[in-house]
Amino acid sequence: MRILIAEDEKDLNRIISSRLQAEQYSVDSCFDGEEALDYLASAEYDAVVLDIMMPVMDGLTVLKKMRQKNDSTPVIILTAKDSIEDRVKGLDAGANDYLVKPFAYEELSARIRVLLRKPAETPKTCYQVGDLEVHMDTHQVIRGGKEIRLSGKEFALLRYMVQNAGIVLSRDKLEQHLWNFDYAGGSNVIDVYIRYLRKKIDEGHETKLIHTVRGAGYVLKEEK
Repeated sequence: MRILIAEDEKDLNRIISSRLQAEQYSVDSCFDGEEALDYLASAEYDAVVLDIMMPVMDGLTVLKKMRQKNDSTPVIILTAKDSIEDRVKGLDAGANDYLVKPFAYEELSARIRVLLRKPAETPKTCYQVGDLEVHMDTHQVIRGGKEIRLSGKEFALLRYMVQNAGIVLSRDKLEQHLWNFDYAGGSNVIDVYIRYLRKKIDEGHETKLIHTVRGAGYVLKEEK
């Protein structure tokens, strides 16, 4: 999952970004509203954390411009203003949620998890495809009753694929959701991590779950 942090307080921006990265999110960060719009025009994000009081362009203006472009990316606004009027303005501009500074990081993390749920989706802590179980809360991966150890990036890739089980995901889409703009790896990075996952998840099993769709990408599914 890829998240944009637009917050002009550099220390707070750094703390939020580093803690989200520790939770295996891919994170880009910026410090003013105009830069935020540039990031939004250049990549696809799963959520945006948007401060209201920023230089060059304030967060509410960024939010209005997003919605005018029919960009429905979920947005949490951060504000030091604790008046009902300011909260209403943010929600009316198209925000999905808001937090008043100062706030506990754990609350922000929980609100992000809520935003990332699919509409009308019952919260799930475990996804299952065939005999593969992926536990979101503990990062435990089990196939055929046997636990599989994954690296942080391997789990992030598997998490995104299992949440989109049965859907063909292009290499570009996978890469956009898993790496930020600072990544300087090779163009075949997705192929490499898919190979790692196949070795750990499919090797030794008659039924393969990770499939290549030639010219389109990869899909996680159980073929009957």
